[in-house]
Amino acid sequence: MTNLTAKDLDVLSHVLTAEEMACKKARIYANTLTDAALAQEMERIASQHAARFSALYTILGGKA
Repeated sequence: MTNLTAKDLDVLSHVLTAEEMACKKARIYANTLTDAALAQEMERIASQHAARFSALYTILGGKA
């Protein structure tokens, strides 16, 4: 793991929170939408947010 400053950790923490919330919201939208194409697109977007969350979490030394 790269040595991160306190500021780096603070920023990563905020970005992790944002990615987690975006993923959750996209999944909610995917489950709520009645248009199958839009629901599928929201699920794709949720997966992208989840992948970014995992990558950032790994940077912090977590096991995603």
